Order: sequence, then structure tokens, then C-alpha cells
Amino acid sequence: QVQLVESGGGLVQPGGSLRLSCAASGIIFRIYVMGWYRQAPGKQRELVANIPTGFSPNYADSEKGRFTISRDNAKNTVYLQMNSLKPEDTAVYYCQLHNGVRDYWGQGTQVTVSS
Repeated sequence: QVQLVESGGGLVQPGGSLRLSCAASGIIFRIYVMGWYRQAPGKQRELVANIPTGFSPNYADSEKGRFTISRDNAKNTVYLQMNSLKPEDTAVYYCQLHNGVRDYWGQGTQVTVSS
């Protein structure tokens, strides 16, 4: 089994920054992709950004230039640096890992952007 533990969410004012972290543990044979999704109230879960192993990151159009995803492969950890946050970024952010067979998900961390 694979466990994903997220941290770093919270309340921030518009224009502020947050850094999310997600550490994977357990029986991890291979990581194909690690990434971040988010789900706002009443909306479907959507991709924020991901990093396929050995490839460049992918970003949703609305996050390009504001968010940066990175991985520490030695620690099986993925990060999401979020800058210039907007109220519409408010959502529960979920970490995702795909091992070539299935997806694993974290429990989610709340990000609220409000003045």
C-alpha cells in the first residue's frame, strides 16, 4: 500500500503564497507521475500540475506562471509552490501518485484565499 500525506494548506490573503508538500510512503515500486489536483465546492476535481518521472512538468493553463511543481525523488515527495494566489484558487488540494497500475490519493489539504 501507498500512503500520501499532504501538508502546507491554510488561509492566505489574495496575492499571497503557500507551499504544499506531499510525502509518499509504503510499498512504492515505481512512480510514473506525481501531481496535484484540486476540487472547489460544487465543482469537479481538476488537474493543477504534475511531473511525470523523467519528463517536464505539466500545468493547467490558469496556473502557468503562478504555480511551480517540483519533486524530490530521493524523498518521494512532491511540492507545489503557489504564488499570486487568487480567491478562485480556494479549494481542497489533493496529492496524486500513479505507479503504472493505479492512482493513489492523499486526504486533501484546504487552501482558502480570502481577505
